[in-house]
Amino acid sequence: MTTLDLVPGMITTRSELVEAFGGSVYSGGIVPANKSDMVFVYSDPAVGEKFGYTFDGQAEDDEFGTLYLYTGAGGKGDQELARGNKTLLETATNGQEVHLFVADSRVPGKKEVRQRYVGQVVLDPIEPYEVRWSPVGDGTSRRIIVFRLRPAEGAELLLLEQDAMKPAAQTTVIELSLEQKLAKLPAQFGTKGKKTEQHSTPETTANITVGTRKVRRREGQLVKAFESYLEEAGHSFKSFQITIEGEPGALTPDVYDETDHVLYEAKGQTTRDNVRMAIGQLADYRRHLHDVEKLRVAVLLPSEPTPDVKDLLAAQRIALVYRTEDGFDGFPIPTLTS
Repeated sequence: MTTLDLVPGMITTRSELVEAFGGSVYSGGIVPANKSDMVFVYSDPAVGEKFGYTFDGQAEDDEFGTLYLYTGAGGKGDQELARGNKTLLETATNGQEVHLFVADSRVPGKKEVRQRYVGQVVLDPIEPYEVRWSPVGDGTSRRIIVFRLRPAEGAELLLLEQDAMKPAAQTTVIELSLEQKLAKLPAQFGTKGKKTEQHSTPETTANITVGTRKVRRREGQLVKAFESYLEEAGHSFKSFQITIEGEPGALTPDVYDETDHVLYEAKGQTTRDNVRMAIGQLADYRRHLHDVEKLRVAVLLPSEPTPDVKDLLAAQRIALVYRTEDGFDGFPIPTLTS
């Protein structure tokens, strides 16, 4: 067995990696290295562009540190948590190491691509992947699984300027139907019912703020509860995915009430800073949506805010809906008069 030391920044090939660690040269971008109980992830943003998406690459650092986005396997139809995608997802609970490589250049005279080793990574312990949508030729869209990779505990990633996510070529708004919005992928890892929060090392990345993580979970729970409330009220709802020309990534508003033509942005806390952020997000989203003059906007909160925060929202002509013990106060929102 050939030995090969994995050092961030090194240039190698899949053939050399297979010889040293096992696996396959031709089995896609997520490869179990069966001689070493590792999983290798090969990122090549140029391949994604051929399929209509630009979700691979280093995203902007957030409060939890470095974040690398990696698009899952599946070139046609909705991507599923099967095969290679399932393999990568299950590393969160089975202890397998994950190592990230980025396509570097062609091997002279061959079709094989050189691989630059970035470093050891783990799935984000709270949000291991995002669901995105990629337009297809017939005017519809297909589901894309975008994994969220963080540096493993004690590891440093060697990322270069060219590893940043590529900007979108044009501004695109994809309307997500109720079926698409509710088509949730399984939230559990593997087959043993181990949920994300039960990962054996839940804080594998520097600067993970437990309080912020809890707020994000509360925000997600708030949105789900409100969607159920809308459904019980007989309202149709959906969301959007907005990609902006010249910018990487995508914007995704929380809830669009199609029945009342109201766009909601949810926050997990009622603080002024959170509400101010929601105001800015709503102003940004609505510019890109249809029938903008008639579109109403609202902030969704887990509890009643202070009187001055209420006044702030009213001054911006933004409705307020907040959760109570028996439902949501402020819903349905009244028609705002001039």
